[in-house]
Amino acid sequence: MYKLKTNENGLKYIEITNDSACGKIAIQGAHLFHYARNGEEPILWLSETSDMEHGKHIRGGVPICWPSFGMSNPELPQHGFARNRMWDLVNIIEIDAGTTQVIMELNDTKKSLRAWEYKFNLQISITISNKLTIELKTTNLDQKTFIFTQALHTYFNISDISNISISGLENKPFLETLSSTNQIQNGEITFNSEVDSVYQEVDDEIVLKDKTRDIKINNEGSSSIVVWNPWIEKGKRMSGMMDEGYKEFVCIESANAFEDSKFLESGESHTLKVTIY
Repeated sequence: MYKLKTNENGLKYIEITNDSACGKIAIQGAHLFHYARNGEEPILWLSETSDMEHGKHIRGGVPICWPSFGMSNPELPQHGFARNRMWDLVNIIEIDAGTTQVIMELNDTKKSLRAWEYKFNLQISITISNKLTIELKTTNLDQKTFIFTQALHTYFNISDISNISISGLENKPFLETLSSTNQIQNGEITFNSEVDSVYQEVDDEIVLKDKTRDIKINNEGSSSIVVWNPWIEKGKRMSGMMDEGYKEFVCIESANAFEDSKFLESGESHTLKVTIY
């Protein structure tokens, strides 16, 4: 079952409910901001103070960073423009009683071509079932080759930042962006300060281990992963974030970033896919 809804602030979104799970997807940014399996705590985190209105970023869920991650293209806004645009709803498919697929797309416009001079089609498929599956497909509709970076900036809901660890990235090289140093991961990742790291050569399942549950993350079309938590001081400076909000989430972002940037010739496509369960 699905409904098209508008909240009290005018934010338009799709509400999905089926026998397995429920989800909510904003039309602006094709932004999935809620996913929970029936009878369980949400897997995605959403800030209680997030601006849930048109024209403002949602703090939580799965923002789409495209066609640039971070400030990899200084001519574009941070994390690109896809998360700020209104997407077109292509289809909602109720595959079975416990599986619903939402397909949305974004195309170039006169405004986008002024900021980024390439014609493109960007399509997202979000499948709500006992697993969450997101596929982001980029197609080059231009006559020129283009390069892009991207990320599914997933905020995971956790019991407390002190309770978690992340496995699957052991011995992987990463850029520690806070100090701009290249390092190798020693053991599982734990948190006692701000973390902002981009891992490369990722080729295995990632497991977010909490005291109450494990969440598994499998990626395709990606060999880079971003791990991020702003900690105390940066968290206080961020919009849509409570002072203690940093304790409630960790971002594990499926990405094509830095060495994993993607080149597309005219007519070519690339799909970034993540499955979370």
